[in-house]
Amino acid sequence: MENEIAIRQAAAWIRDADGLLITAGAGMGVDSGLPDFRGTEGFWRAYPALRHHGFSFEDIANPAGFASNPRLSWGFYGHRLALYRATVPHAGFDILLRWASAMKHGAFVFTSNVDGQFQKAGFDAERIMECHGTIHRLQCVKACTDETWSADGFSPVVNETTCLLENEMPRCPHCNALARPNILMFEDWGWVEKYANRQERRLATWLDSVQRLVVVEMGAGRTVSTVRRFTERHGPRVVRINPRDYSIPSSIGAGISGGALDTLQLLDNFFSANS
Repeated sequence: MENEIAIRQAAAWIRDADGLLITAGAGMGVDSGLPDFRGTEGFWRAYPALRHHGFSFEDIANPAGFASNPRLSWGFYGHRLALYRATVPHAGFDILLRWASAMKHGAFVFTSNVDGQFQKAGFDAERIMECHGTIHRLQCVKACTDETWSADGFSPVVNETTCLLENEMPRCPHCNALARPNILMFEDWGWVEKYANRQERRLATWLDSVQRLVVVEMGAGRTVSTVRRFTERHGPRVVRINPRDYSIPSSIGAGISGGALDTLQLLDNFFSANS
């Protein structure tokens, strides 16, 4: 009953909105078959070779590794890059695109995901803010420049048993130091923010143009709460979709218990039945 009331409320907000702000965490990719690294055991199931090293996600997703064990760091990120390139975004992305197409100001995406799935699904790259960066761009490990560049020319070959990169590691075209993904990592003081800052400015301009905003948040957890905090600044018409952590103050929005794809399909079916 609680979910049904929230779904009715969410559908009414979406129907009335002139702009759709989509906020998404790692749970958004689960229905596409991507791991969300929830808990150490979940991380080790995705990367069993790193259990042998005793590394947590925080240990490997750390710029220090590119100095101490660059082939292992690039093995981890190279595997993820290849995985994201091969992944097909689930049907929930198409539902969001269709809703946005009926709104005067369309959609803008704010995501902590570095996988590039929204672009792959057909969202305008100029209307996406990747607050933790993207794996599809590279930067210098020394941050010798504030420029980033496409990772398209790098095709990682990773040993699945050892999680080590076996081919040549990418280099900075400016100083020939090692290159790394343009991702904000843990304890990261060298992340090049220029690309993300440009996205942030475009998002602010778009938000100023919207009169009747609705926010749909999916798969944003509490462990790294960047997306949840950002979402809650943009109430009072927030739809929080999460299988576990779906609670949200009623003054900000409505929470729906469920995964991203199933819940988006439920909402879409409700539209169809009531249109």
